[in-house]
Amino acid sequence: MATDPTTTTTRVAASPSATSIADSLARVFPAGSRIDERGRLEVGGCDTVELARRFGTPAYVVAEDDLRARARAFVQAGENAGHGAELHVLFASKAFPCTAVLRTLAQEGLWCDVASGGEMHLALNAGFAPERLVLHGNAKSEDELRMALRHGVGLIVIDNVDEILRLGRLLAEGELADRPPQAVLVRATPNVRGDTHEAISTGQADSKFGFALDHLPEAVARIRAIRGLTLEGVHAHIGSQLFDLEPFRSKVAVLAGLRELGGEATFPTWDLGGGLGVAYTAAQRPPAIAEYVGTLVDAAREQLGNYRRLLIEPGRALTANAGVTLYTVESVKRNVSTWVAVDGGMSDNLRPMLYGAVYEAHVADRPGGGAPCVLAGKHCESGDVIVREALLDDPRPGDVIVTPATGAYGYAMASNYNGVPRPPVIFCKDGDARVVVRRETYDDLVARDVA
Repeated sequence: MATDPTTTTTRVAASPSATSIADSLARVFPAGSRIDERGRLEVGGCDTVELARRFGTPAYVVAEDDLRARARAFVQAGENAGHGAELHVLFASKAFPCTAVLRTLAQEGLWCDVASGGEMHLALNAGFAPERLVLHGNAKSEDELRMALRHGVGLIVIDNVDEILRLGRLLAEGELADRPPQAVLVRATPNVRGDTHEAISTGQADSKFGFALDHLPEAVARIRAIRGLTLEGVHAHIGSQLFDLEPFRSKVAVLAGLRELGGEATFPTWDLGGGLGVAYTAAQRPPAIAEYVGTLVDAAREQLGNYRRLLIEPGRALTANAGVTLYTVESVKRNVSTWVAVDGGMSDNLRPMLYGAVYEAHVADRPGGGAPCVLAGKHCESGDVIVREALLDDPRPGDVIVTPATGAYGYAMASNYNGVPRPPVIFCKDGDARVVVRRETYDDLVARDVA
């Protein structure tokens, strides 16, 4: 049952019990997911029960065609908006910093947002050209800045005065003194909030990120005083998992007040960040990709002047719904609630415990709902609950459980808590499956020990 990832829908609330497996397949699972003739969930043309048998569980499964389709949808949306300036789509690599994912998105012509030396290394190794990298972060080390300068990354986003001073010292060093000027952006905190969890809200005035608006003129002056830096423009991000487009318009309106800092006309580059929400359950109705991109382009064209480049940085909106996670049920018991315990949990998906994120779950060969139960992980924490109100059809030990929309921040935040090896990443396409990240072993847990 194919679905277009750019399809727009009216955002109407509904309870999980009011949704059907057809809704989930259309909104939450990767495009092309279906129930096969045996009644089993199929992702990327692959039977999820057979995937679990072949590769073991837990396992991250990515539908490669869906991943590519979402990248193309963002690029096409920019073209359809009739944007006269250059529009570049950057993958916020923190969402899924896996080489195969990065390589796929590089092949689709995207740029890449990196927030550490490690993410920079991964992006370069995956095939991103240095000039297509944008380095973020509120606490960049001297080594990370030196690495960016040596590679000649496209843009460094300056977050604070200490960073300006650090860049000035580095550019005065002999090995870096004669390099071409480094293009930079200055990060603004626009004091615009979206309706999202506190932990992923970044645009408020009292934020760890960026310069407050009244500090920006001084920051701009300091940057321009550094020989070897070229100030290209402004970056702003207001948070993640946003369903309402109005805060994005408000952000651009605030940024418009900074145009005079760009000189006679405006800054040549504006980076509007990311933040587009995704459907983690069939009841959620995020804006379509085309609607989101069109809103940003229209607002920028109307308010930001005759600039040269516009950047947007989707992360989860590119990868979340392209992935699912497979688990195996280990036990079922009733302690007031029915508790269904699986072989993974907070070590492979921390978001429910960290943000209270809500997911769906389905029995792979009996999808589509059932009696309410608690889908719990195997870790020694009472809070290790993946889905608090899962609707599972007669779950039993040995069943394969599928949780959709786990293609963002699962792999990225995975840990070895309780000594659990991290899962593999499996790419599926046209019925073929391949391992792109192998499962960790117990030996891997001690591989870095030196004593």
